[in-house]
Amino acid sequence: MGDAIRIEDDGAVRHLVLCRPDEFNTITEVLRAELDAALAAADVDRSVKVVLMRAEGRAFCAGYGLDWSTMSQAAADDAGDRVWDTVADIQMIGTFGNTFAKLHSISKPTIAAVQGWCIAGGTDMIFNSDIIVAGESARFGYPPARVWGVPEAPWMWVARLGLERAKRYLFTGDELTAADAAAAGMILECVPDDELQTRVQALAQRVALLPLNQLQMMKWSLNDVARHQYQPDTSRLLGFIFDGVARHTQEGLDFVARAQEVGWREAVRERDRPFGDYGERGS
Repeated sequence: MGDAIRIEDDGAVRHLVLCRPDEFNTITEVLRAELDAALAAADVDRSVKVVLMRAEGRAFCAGYGLDWSTMSQAAADDAGDRVWDTVADIQMIGTFGNTFAKLHSISKPTIAAVQGWCIAGGTDMIFNSDIIVAGESARFGYPPARVWGVPEAPWMWVARLGLERAKRYLFTGDELTAADAAAAGMILECVPDDELQTRVQALAQRVALLPLNQLQMMKWSLNDVARHQYQPDTSRLLGFIFDGVARHTQEGLDFVARAQEVGWREAVRERDRPFGDYGERGS
């Protein structure tokens, strides 16, 4: 068992379970490393036909763990006299983005069961899955669009929502409920929370009825369409670059300075308070 991801097998279905519920399964360097290794291992294991990602606790993934993250440390360094190194920044964020992209690029179908928050970096990760099913409690969104961030794979937003809806949600950083996400085509379906795991596991087992080579040929064929239509590699590179730029604008540096003064969580709350959503809903 890893520190961030637990691996379980149920016949031909490999479960990757985010297992830091007290931390809302936030993204850390350990999670990235464990996910990278787990996806690579699943792809070469002939006994695995389907990869199912799920999470323990009230949130699937509430984004990056900002209090410790590499991005936060880099931002703190850049707030001083250090010159921003674009290449180093791309390489840093690319280690995360390229790992998340494996959910899309490995030859086995990947399915995600999402409950609670799946926001910011959580969407960077899970939107790469082939199929997403969410419980009614799920909330999706990219609040760093308001300041200090750009999605690592912008093409995923367009592919899942269409160009106009992608712009609508990334121009505001607004959240989507699971029902909204399903209606917009961002996810496959929204189901009652108490049925989520049962429904997703049944779907994964149904997919696993097919021969492995059939599943692989289907995924390769469909991904080829996406590759020509959306150019994922170029989109990710632009996402990496502009994410770095967003963290080094005057507004981004001001946000970092405020976070150093009052703490990252309070700075995020101040950013979102005018919109009245995410952690500010009802407050």
